[in-house]
Amino acid sequence: MNYRFQNLLGAPYRGGNAVVTQNTNLISPVGNRVSVTDLVKSQTITLPIQSSSNIRRIAASPDGVFLLTVDDNNRCLFINLPRRVVLHRITFKHPVNAVKFSSNGKYIAVAAGKLLQIWKSPGFKREVFAFELVRTFADCNDEILSMDWDNESKYLIVGSKDLTGRLFFVDKKKGNYKKPFLFLGHRDSVVGCFFGVDKKKNKVDKAYTIARDGFIFSWGYSGNDVNRDARDDDLMHVEPPSPGTPEREGEDGERIGKKRKDSDGKESGFSEGEGYLSGGKWELLRKDCFMQAPAKVTACDYHKGLDLVVVGFSNGVFGLYQMPDFVCIHVLSISREKLTTAVFNDLGNWLTFGCAKLGQLLVWEWRSESYILKQQGHYFDVNTLAYSPDAQLLATGADDNKVKVWTVSSGFCFVTFSEHTNAVTALHFTANNHCLLSASLDGTVRAWDLLRYRNFRTFTAPSHKQFVSLAADQSGEVICAGTLDSFEIFVWSMRRNLLLEVLSGHEGPVHGLMFSPTDAILASSSWDKTVRLWNVFKEKGAVETFRHTHDVLTLTYRPDGKQLACSTLDGQIHFWDPIDGEPMRSIEGRRDIAGGRLMSDRRSAANSSSGKCFTSLCYSADGSYILAGGNSRYICMYDVADQVLLRRFQITHNLSLDGVLDFLNSKHMTEAGPLNLIDDDNSDTEEGIDKQTRGNVGYNLPGSMPNNGRPVIRTKSLKIAPTGRSFSAATTEGVLVYSIDDSFIFDPTDLDIDVTPEAIDAALNEEQPSRALILSLRLNEDSLIKKCIFSVNPTDVPAVASSIPYRYLQRLIEALTNLLERCPHLEFVLQWCQELCKLHGNSIQQNSRNLQPVLKSLQKAITRIHQDLADTCALNEYMLRYLCSVSVKK
Repeated sequence: MNYRFQNLLGAPYRGGNAVVTQNTNLISPVGNRVSVTDLVKSQTITLPIQSSSNIRRIAASPDGVFLLTVDDNNRCLFINLPRRVVLHRITFKHPVNAVKFSSNGKYIAVAAGKLLQIWKSPGFKREVFAFELVRTFADCNDEILSMDWDNESKYLIVGSKDLTGRLFFVDKKKGNYKKPFLFLGHRDSVVGCFFGVDKKKNKVDKAYTIARDGFIFSWGYSGNDVNRDARDDDLMHVEPPSPGTPEREGEDGERIGKKRKDSDGKESGFSEGEGYLSGGKWELLRKDCFMQAPAKVTACDYHKGLDLVVVGFSNGVFGLYQMPDFVCIHVLSISREKLTTAVFNDLGNWLTFGCAKLGQLLVWEWRSESYILKQQGHYFDVNTLAYSPDAQLLATGADDNKVKVWTVSSGFCFVTFSEHTNAVTALHFTANNHCLLSASLDGTVRAWDLLRYRNFRTFTAPSHKQFVSLAADQSGEVICAGTLDSFEIFVWSMRRNLLLEVLSGHEGPVHGLMFSPTDAILASSSWDKTVRLWNVFKEKGAVETFRHTHDVLTLTYRPDGKQLACSTLDGQIHFWDPIDGEPMRSIEGRRDIAGGRLMSDRRSAANSSSGKCFTSLCYSADGSYILAGGNSRYICMYDVADQVLLRRFQITHNLSLDGVLDFLNSKHMTEAGPLNLIDDDNSDTEEGIDKQTRGNVGYNLPGSMPNNGRPVIRTKSLKIAPTGRSFSAATTEGVLVYSIDDSFIFDPTDLDIDVTPEAIDAALNEEQPSRALILSLRLNEDSLIKKCIFSVNPTDVPAVASSIPYRYLQRLIEALTNLLERCPHLEFVLQWCQELCKLHGNSIQQNSRNLQPVLKSLQKAITRIHQDLADTCALNEYMLRYLCSVSVKK
């Protein structure tokens, strides 16, 4: 099956800075990936792009087309956001603490250690080396922490650890150089520096520098060009230019530099000679201290249009201040941990905050004092997953004692249950789709009502037990849970809330538990090397016992109930016939899942025996293949009948995690142990870049290695959606969702040299709507498909709909579904839907399994519109009757 990465759930934010593009798209780093959240549609997607390690800094171009990411290894990716592809790569030689596009998007400023580098921004052209270094400034005495461009992309103000701010004039000509202006007076590192703009003249007239100790300095600019003519304002020359510089005379006789032009004749944004900010005088206007001092400033941002400053502190409090009078608008505590990023949207009405330690992302509307977005991932690793019967919801349970329920389509968590007091180990949805069961190490099994969002049942044992497995029968009446310490299985009645029976017989922890899909047989697996079948409703004791030579880690039933699969500690998957009690076949998976050497390993990955076993199994919907995962970076897909490996999914390439590399670099081995395991970080984590050093608070399986503060890549749980169109994996990186359904914007099909946007326009001009629509479907551009749909005359819709081939039907239904949600032409779109169902009903019925996701989306959109219209008509019914009666009387 052609599964591809679709989304990442359970971790909306992990550290670094966030940016907002096009006013509503929030871009945040998640480990070595990037998530994009649409704040209006309430949807989040994760780009199918991975960096080599955790992303340290990101920057977006002013138009929101390009994205720049820099990871811990100083490797940079230049990404096209609409196409979700990497255009260029580059590696910097120094750690990057700040990166920012210029106001016109033509240049990129990079703070590489003590150096300030100006690079020319790459474009769409194919070049051998697209990044061109324009200028390097080496005036700072310590690392640069923050920067800001002016609105004309000529000046940069930077703040560094040497307690100063500097104003650089960015001149493309190397010979024309002048030392930067210094903003002095701070007693701590300058973590924020911003230009202020005069709204009337659209010129920079002030600057703000913010230090870590909570002080903000306001600087005012009084230039010599105040009384000059407006045409000379931005190019006043102070020093003679370098030899060969073209000159012209101003009205007062002073020499004025000319703007340089690129090869294409356009002004480059740089000018020869000094600019207006260097010719005037900067002076300190006022010095203020934030209310939260002595708490450290860990994040800040400035909105030029509204003249607002937002500051996040190390104690989880943020403050919003009106400048230049320093009027406090809001002070609010939103977290107990430090805020690692704070950013305005384009209009300045939304504030975005991130807390890396809690994995929390908040969007605050400061005028109405309400949350626009409030998402928080699991603090520790996710242990278990469960799909709802309709595959619309996904529940996750983790070591942080919380149960979260996510909407798969949007990637948003809409409810969090936190009543458990220890790690959540197992989850199960009942058949009615409204009840979720969870088992925990705190000794309870809880039932959650997904309509009222409350815990309505709590099942416990007579004495404290630790539950690690969970199962429920088809009716949801009988609940079973396996224990870690007493090796028993407890059986409760959901309706009566009573303990019915305790099944004894295992001699090890019961880690696998599942009811047969077809009858009332309960299967359990244990570390005592056995799999036992129990008849919960008839007689006590095990019905049958399947013995193995190694500890059994997990089990699962085939959907038809005629086959049982279990994995053992020696890396094998055994298949049994549960009816006859006979072994059917086995798969040797040690070599398939092997790979990845931990930093603490003294043996190579090939000679190490740890982790070479499967801890999670899951059948496909038709039972033809099985997914297996464990303490490895691989997820294996096997064909059950032929016992062959079909595919291996590598869940991550993140070198910040342990167990990703097969071969370690010997130079990282020291007398004190592996260099990567030595804690040499500063206690004051720098500038909101928190490393992932989550400890292993869960329980270990036999043969597993301890996690010495560095996350180890592993897969703890695997689940395939009931529809069979996607599967999810609970990994160290979060919950990875893989899907067959195409979720990418650009995936052209059946392309040739004649399929172009120009050919579509030509077909429309020649009044050939059928040909234009088919060409747009082949090109798979959403905007062109919608354009061709609206170009069809309503009377011609049946003829055009009948000419659509079946292979393009799914894409056309997706486009119509999107139009129903956003387009005001309701009757026209519904006519398209009706004609497609009439003309292609037979094909849709024969291929309903493949078209099921898009048909459900279409049904959902039509149902929502029907409800909205029904509510509107119900509200206006009596008003219409009144108006009709009044018109009759007159």
